[in-house]
Amino acid sequence: MAARSQLPDKLFFKIGEVADIVGVKPHVLRYWEAEFHALRPKKTRGAHRMYARRDVELAVLIRRLLHDEGFTVPGARKRLRELGHDLVSSVSEPKAAREVALRAELLALRSELSALLGSLEAIAKAPEPPASAVTVQSSSPNAVAVVQPSRRS
Repeated sequence: MAARSQLPDKLFFKIGEVADIVGVKPHVLRYWEAEFHALRPKKTRGAHRMYARRDVELAVLIRRLLHDEGFTVPGARKRLRELGHDLVSSVSEPKAAREVALRAELLALRSELSALLGSLEAIAKAPEPPASAVTVQSSSPNAVAVVQPSRRS
């Protein structure tokens, strides 16, 4: 297929990247997943779709059949069966599966770090009490600090 030479050298693609490559909107790809059982992208723990090269090439073929050659969805399904593209590949590459798992973990870490950053920014923006309003007294370095308002004489 001609699309193979145009695809970036990656194992997996996000749905937006695939939509740009294929020339359709992401909701169309999600619809095609329901209609064409061979088009089954992997999903990360966060339910993000990750399309393998094979899925992208299949999506390009489906688009060509539906948009360029004028097939209906059932007709395109039949044509894919004739071409041998109707089978879902259940064998996943260990390297690819590892990349999906690592990507999911990185996305979870990223959202956690974003939440922490938001908390830190909120703390930084909070008004600080005046330094003369609070004093801290401690009898030993390991003791718990007791906060008492300072008294002016």
